[in-house]
Order: sequence, then structure tokens, then C-alpha cells
Amino acid sequence: MKKYLLVVVLFALFLPGEIHSQTETPPVSQIEQQRDIIRFGTETEISNLITTLRNERATYLDDELISVANRTRNRNILNGIFSFFGEMEKPGLEERAIRTIQERDYEANDTVTAAVNYLGWVRAASAIETLQELINTGESRFLDVSIRALGRVSYSEDQERADNVAFFLLDYYNNRNPSDDNRREIVIALGETRSKTSVSFLSDIVMNPEARLFLRISAVEALAKIGDYDGLDAVIDAISSTDPNLRSAAVAALGPFSGEMVDDAILEAFRDSFWRTRMGAAQAAGQRLMISAIPYLRFRAENDDVPQVRDEALRALGAINTDEAISIVDTLFFNRRNSDRVRLVAGEVLMQHRADTYAIRIAAEMDDARQRNQTPLYNGFIRLMSTAVSNSLESVARGLLETGGVIERSLGLDLVINNEFASLAEEVRNLLDEQRHGISISRKARLAMERLGLEAD
Repeated sequence: MKKYLLVVVLFALFLPGEIHSQTETPPVSQIEQQRDIIRFGTETEISNLITTLRNERATYLDDELISVANRTRNRNILNGIFSFFGEMEKPGLEERAIRTIQERDYEANDTVTAAVNYLGWVRAASAIETLQELINTGESRFLDVSIRALGRVSYSEDQERADNVAFFLLDYYNNRNPSDDNRREIVIALGETRSKTSVSFLSDIVMNPEARLFLRISAVEALAKIGDYDGLDAVIDAISSTDPNLRSAAVAALGPFSGEMVDDAILEAFRDSFWRTRMGAAQAAGQRLMISAIPYLRFRAENDDVPQVRDEALRALGAINTDEAISIVDTLFFNRRNSDRVRLVAGEVLMQHRADTYAIRIAAEMDDARQRNQTPLYNGFIRLMSTAVSNSLESVARGLLETGGVIERSLGLDLVINNEFASLAEEVRNLLDEQRHGISISRKARLAMERLGLEAD
């Protein structure tokens, strides 16, 4: 009994079991109740509702929330809506956010900050002039976030727009005597613009040994975002830096570039004694699908003494996704002597890149972990399988729905929702009874029925 309770507790703590199911539109009665909260609720009630919608990544009340945002000055409500829409990159609040900035003397500072961040998140080109005006005021309370947002809103296919913003930022850097923090934000924003006009400026910072280290690192990362080959020499130069943090940033920045010189630099970085440099090499190799890096990635995945490096090596092998690369991941996953972490990352890679081949076998390993009472590993498999998308899992889902406990049935419902297994409608319907199966299972079963386009009652 104690072991069963332990599994349930761990499941509750670690399984994101309703991430996928909760994105579905809830029953009409519930929607109307939520609309009433938006119309008549207190700021606390509305904030709690926004938290629920954020967790569910729901969109069905967007129009109502936009309407509230347009007419309220309540800081908590506005902050919550700006943050929610920004994180989801939802348009619709651009005019309200610009008005908040223009009327900032009548708004709380954190509300203005939330509005600025929102405009950056949604890349609102209409806000460029407003953000430039805000930056020109020199108001320190909003300067960093405004610079960061300006870089983001300028990024588009309109190269002239990006270049104009880059010139504005360069002028501010060179002529307005910004603080070190502001300089860093300007360098980051220049990368966000993707404008080639700043490549020479950024390269000079990278190659200047007298420049502050954090500026050189930010400039390397900005050059990687721009991806212009005129900045490659500076990135390559930084790889030989005596500072390990700059070396690792430079190696990670090689991803967008190609050529023999770049390949050689990435392969050489696998030998670096600083673990972040090796991790950057793995990320760059995966981003560039470097087949020549497979032997290096294999060695790191099998032998590196830093778990993060092993993780990135496995993920890079998955990204390369050749039979040779996948066979290495396969071997590490099915070797039960490996650590839980290695096996779970390997399983994640196999499910992401070869789900139809490995889904059933991973489900079998999950069942083996359950039978051996390997609770942390079992819970890890549950988390992994809860996001699985593969037609081969239909029989697994049926077994979980029919004979499993709370954990297994919840996972079975996740599989039905993720894969829309219409043939399991009757098994799902059998779990609708709240008295027999509990609120959580009943609710998820109802959402599964709706996902299948079937009546739950």
C-alpha cells in the first residue's frame, strides 16, 4: 500500500499529464462561468483564471480578455493579460500596450514593463517609434526592457526596418554613454534585429581583449543570430580565448555557419576541458547535422563525466538521425545498467525521432520498471510517454485504460488525446463516472471524448 501511495504522490508531482488534455475547450457551462468571472470578477478571481488559462495554454477566451484589457487600468489584471498573451505570442493587445507606454505617468511601472515586454514578444512593428521615444527619454526604469523589445520588434523580412533600428541602437551605444547593463542590452538587441549593419561593430567587441567579458560573450551570441559570414572570423578567434566561458559561447555560435574551418573548430571543441565548451560543440554539431561528429558525440554520450554534456550529445545524435547515430542512442537506452537520466534522455530522443519504431519497446521498458519497483525510472517513463505520438501505441493505450490504476489510466487517456484513437471511445466512456474513477480521471476522460468529437453524456 505504501509503495502504491508513493507512486501516486510522485505521479502528482512530476507528471504533466494534463498539459495536452487541457488545451481542449471545456464544456460550455464552464466557459460561461469563466466569462462571468471576466465580466464581473474581482482582480484576484480574474488573475486566478488567467493562471488557469496560461497553464492550459487556452485560447477560447482571448476576445473577452482583450476587451477587459482595453478598458481596465487595474495593474494586476493588465499585467496578467499582457504576460499571458506575450508568453503565447498572441496578437491583439498592441494598441493597448502602446497606449500604456504613452500614458505611463498614469500607470504602475510594472504594468508599463509588462506592456513593453508584450510588444517585444509579439514583434509588434507598429511599436518601433513608441519604443524609440521611450528609450530617448533615458528613463532608467524602462531602458533595459525597451532596448530588448526594440530589437525584437524590428526583426522581419523588411531589411530596411531592421537596418534603421540597428543604426538607432548603434548611435545610442556610441553617443549616449549608456551604462554597462544598457550596453549589454544593446548588443543583444542588435543580434535580435538580424541586421548585417552591426556585424563589424560586434566583431570589434568580440576581438577586443580589453572589452568586458560579458559584452564579448553577448556579441558572439549576437553574431550567431545574425549568421553573416563577415562575423565568422571573430567567432573563430574567440574559440582560442583563454576564458572558458567565451570559448564555450563561441563554439555554440558556430551552428549557423558551415565550411571545413567551422567543422574542424567544432570537432576540436569536443576536446576542451571546460564542460560548457564540449556541450556547445554537441549543440552546434546537432544544429548543423554533422555526420563527421558522430564518433565524438558517441564518446561524449558514453563517457563524459558531466551529465549535461551527455544529454546534449544524445540530443545531437537524435538530430543527426542517421541509422548510425540512432543505433548509438538505442544501445544506451536499452542498457539497463545505465543511469536513469541517460536512459530517459535516450528514450526522449528515440520517441522524438523514431517514435513508430520505438514506441512499443519503450512502453515495454516502462512496464519492466514498474514490475521492478524502480519508481523514479517508472515516473520518468510516464512523463516521456505522456507526450508520445505514434499509431503503434493504440494497443498500449487500450491496456492502460482497461486494467491500469490511476496513473496508468491517466497515461492511457493522454495517449488517446495525443493520437486521437477513436477506436478506444468506449474504453474512454467507461471512465466518465466520477464516483468510480475520481474527478481527475473523469475530467480527463471527458476531454478525451471531446477531442474525439464525441458526446460525453
